[in-house]
Amino acid sequence: MSVGILIAIVLGLAIAGFFLGRRRAIAKAGGDSRRLHSLPGYYGQSVALFASVPALILMAAWLFVQPILIDDKVAELIPDSAIADGGSRGLVLSDVRRIADGIDLLVVQDLLNEADLQNMRADFTNVRSRLGEVGVALGANVSPSVFEAAKAYRDAQRTGATLMSVFVLALAAAMFAFSLLRIKPDLRARNISESFVLSLLIGSSLVAILTTVGIVGSLVFETIHFFQMYPASEFFFSTTWNPQFRGGSELGILPLLWGTLYVSFVALVASVPIGLMIAIYLSEYASKTLRSLAKPAIEVLAGIPTIVYGLFALITVGPFIRDWIAEPTGLGSSSSSVLTAGLVMGIMLIPFVSSLSDDIINAVPQSMRDGAYGLGATRSETIRQVILPAALPGVVGAILLAASRAIGETMIVVLGAGAAARLGLNPFEAMTTVTVKIVSQLTGDTEFASPETLVAFALGLTLFVFTLGLNVLALYIVRKYREQYE
Repeated sequence: MSVGILIAIVLGLAIAGFFLGRRRAIAKAGGDSRRLHSLPGYYGQSVALFASVPALILMAAWLFVQPILIDDKVAELIPDSAIADGGSRGLVLSDVRRIADGIDLLVVQDLLNEADLQNMRADFTNVRSRLGEVGVALGANVSPSVFEAAKAYRDAQRTGATLMSVFVLALAAAMFAFSLLRIKPDLRARNISESFVLSLLIGSSLVAILTTVGIVGSLVFETIHFFQMYPASEFFFSTTWNPQFRGGSELGILPLLWGTLYVSFVALVASVPIGLMIAIYLSEYASKTLRSLAKPAIEVLAGIPTIVYGLFALITVGPFIRDWIAEPTGLGSSSSSVLTAGLVMGIMLIPFVSSLSDDIINAVPQSMRDGAYGLGATRSETIRQVILPAALPGVVGAILLAASRAIGETMIVVLGAGAAARLGLNPFEAMTTVTVKIVSQLTGDTEFASPETLVAFALGLTLFVFTLGLNVLALYIVRKYREQYE
């Protein structure tokens, strides 16, 4: 039974429990709901909650634990002879999962039984052609032991799914009957229902905290594992980034960090002046009609997917800079460059700067404007000498938030700046950032336990600490500003 059908059954049982619980409560009160401790609806809610919540919690825990147990069990079935030189048991287990999910193992087993097992390693042509008839793609290096492990994996999955369905439905039915039979007029159904809702609210409020803890924990543990295999001093101070998955890698973060800061700097140079001037115009000069139309139109830029910005950089901005600036001046010959990614990213950041700065400028008390006008200052003098200095802490916070957004961008850099890890000052050269290399190191069928893969977690933790510091600083500045003027 699929998870969707199982959830539908549990929810259907909860809906039925609501109406039956409400009806039973009224019947127990002799048809007079005034004899009940709570309103009839609370009795129905208690039955629905008891019938659904424990069962759904059990199903969620089962879905979390089952893959771990199955992987441990199947990993023991993989012999050492099935592990290629330089490989790992984890890679073989990935092949086992892929085969178990993608083929009909019973058909494959029949085909392999018909093949000459002694000549299987020498010639798989006949077997592959017959498997093609059933839509199966089989690699030439797959051994019979891997197929047996895949079969065990598929059987364990099916057994686990069956047991989960049985236990979840049994628990839902048992709690349904228990909550329905315990209904009586003096049952504090309202307290039960409100306790469930309170627990749900507490659990929902903990989701963000637990998610952050989980992210940080995974990054920290894998980063520690990486530094046990690769020196931390070379990672933080080496100027060479040259991963080689067969050994001899040089994994210095400095070229990636430089590319990240360089692209972000260009983006901020392009976005901050334009965004700030937009904010000043909308808050101080534009009419209400124009403001109501212009501000939502500008904020639409923030809703455009970053892959669209990346395509814009790749197809339009990059070739334009190459043909009209870089090649005529002899500074570059590639459409992928720091300037390309920075300009397009700056366009993306304009609504972040303009919208936040506009709100901050509007928060400056009107009394400060009136006082400046009373002293004879013009509108431009009031903006330069009164409003902007008063709004400066908030504007700085908005710029820092935009900077943290720029540092974490990936798709625009992939398509606009290239993938070359280098230290340089030429904005017309291709460079790359930390986020791009995180994606590249974790992409493909690579050994997870190697330093070349685990370095992605060290890069991610470094980037997380950097952007977290910027966000904390920005929020501190904005909060201080709000406390001063609210």
